[in-house]
Amino acid sequence: MDGRATGGDAGGMTTQDLAGVFAAVARRLEPEPDLDRTVSRLVEAAIATVPGAEDAGVSLLERDKVRSIGPTSERVAKLDQVQHELCQGPCTDAAFEGDLYRSGDLKRDDRWPAFTVAATELGVVSMLAVRLYTERTVLGALNMYSGQPEAFDAASETVAEVFAAHAAVALSGARKQAQLVTALDTRDTIGMAKGILIERHHVDGERAFGMLVEASQHANVKLRDVAAWLIQEASGA
Repeated sequence: MDGRATGGDAGGMTTQDLAGVFAAVARRLEPEPDLDRTVSRLVEAAIATVPGAEDAGVSLLERDKVRSIGPTSERVAKLDQVQHELCQGPCTDAAFEGDLYRSGDLKRDDRWPAFTVAATELGVVSMLAVRLYTERTVLGALNMYSGQPEAFDAASETVAEVFAAHAAVALSGARKQAQLVTALDTRDTIGMAKGILIERHHVDGERAFGMLVEASQHANVKLRDVAAWLIQEASGA
């Protein structure tokens, strides 16, 4: 069966089973300032948690673009990239259209014809893609792959949705921490560059910052990069 399974009893899983999944996922997924490391842990946990998953990766939304991150194999990296380039496939649909997409046999699935060719060439038969989102933000999609037909069932969907809910929180937290670290690093870098200009040109802090801004605009380079270059030049590196 292709697409989302409906009805049933949560894929045959008991309340105790689901509680165990929640607990295990919560222990595995804690946000870290390193976004790539968080995603790597996320996809490893997905393979260990979601029934049928052989490989996994994340399609991360960044400023209206999609980036493949944390692929567990080369074929995942290739297939994620193919979907992004074609704007077609379960991952793309999960990120932009709906919450969950499942295919038990891509060769017989007519929803993504161009992507299916690439997938079958790389030995992928089944896929399960789940949207990663919080109340405020759609982060992307968690993509799971298998070389076996009908690898994912209703139980896989149930576990994947539970997993994705926790993963989205961890991913959102990691992104915020990474942004904070970057902001602090940028502030320190600009501060050091201002100090260099103050010493060299005997100007005050406001004028030194203005000089950095002017250089940034003139060179069409980010302010932080201009500051970093000045620090490197001053150190003789």
